[in-house]
Amino acid sequence: MRTPKLHITLLLALMVSVFSACQKNNASPETEESAFTGTIAVSTTTALAGGTGSTFKDSVYLVNCFGKKARKDSIAFNTLTAAIGTYLAANYDGYTIAKSLKITDAKVVINYIVVINYNGSPVGLRFATDGTFIAVLEQRAGADLKIKGPGFHPGGPFGNRNGQHPDTIALSAIPTAVKTFFTATYPTDTLLHAAVTPDKSFILISKNQSLFATGITEAGKLIKRVQIDPRPAKHVAVAQASLPAAVSVYLTATYPGYVFGKAFSATNKAGVLEYSILMTSNNTKYAVRFDAMGVFIKAIALR
Repeated sequence: MRTPKLHITLLLALMVSVFSACQKNNASPETEESAFTGTIAVSTTTALAGGTGSTFKDSVYLVNCFGKKARKDSIAFNTLTAAIGTYLAANYDGYTIAKSLKITDAKVVINYIVVINYNGSPVGLRFATDGTFIAVLEQRAGADLKIKGPGFHPGGPFGNRNGQHPDTIALSAIPTAVKTFFTATYPTDTLLHAAVTPDKSFILISKNQSLFATGITEAGKLIKRVQIDPRPAKHVAVAQASLPAAVSVYLTATYPGYVFGKAFSATNKAGVLEYSILMTSNNTKYAVRFDAMGVFIKAIALR
């Protein structure tokens, strides 16, 4: 028969074991071997649930920003080539600068990294030394950087990564206020797809000769309307597997860790003119256009 003293000892051992497991599962990248090279921490502010107006500060990490032998140094944004500012203004309307860095290898500047705040979320972008855009950097939560352990959760810090697409909603599930505004304002549009964003606004994809994306708040107020594909054509949904292979190659290189959402082809009597891909990179939704062969045309940050 076990003595009370032995029960207490076992209980204490169990508590220590559970505490250690919790500590390991939530360890920061500074205390865990990382599966990624060149991480950069980015502070974020997240609203608490319940509509209290309260927030808490957290961090995400931009990963694979530079090689093991390279180094990063802060640099004033206004000293960067003007092409970077031009690109950001054209693609991320209303952005603000969070930080800018130069990456050097053997004392030679090899590229620049600019972190912006866009739609309440950080976006990290890599540019060549001449200001040419290279890629949107993938983000990870601290626990997702570990080589060992289960990590944050199966989908990563951005829910779509588990393949279940929780942001996609049925057209019948669009809130009444959103649907009423849309149908009254754009009565000749045909709805094709709907998604909800982290800030609880909605992006509605529709066709009306050409393809449009319309951002609407939960209360039924217009955020912005973007014409994705300007050419009049017939737009139909296309399976990801039916897209040209070059599309996947480009998206993987330019938006590592991206999540495919929906694709549409634009066709006329001559055949396919182009493809429009709706995808998510971290917390930002994009529409990316390709020609019939899968050659990149243009990317549009939707929300």
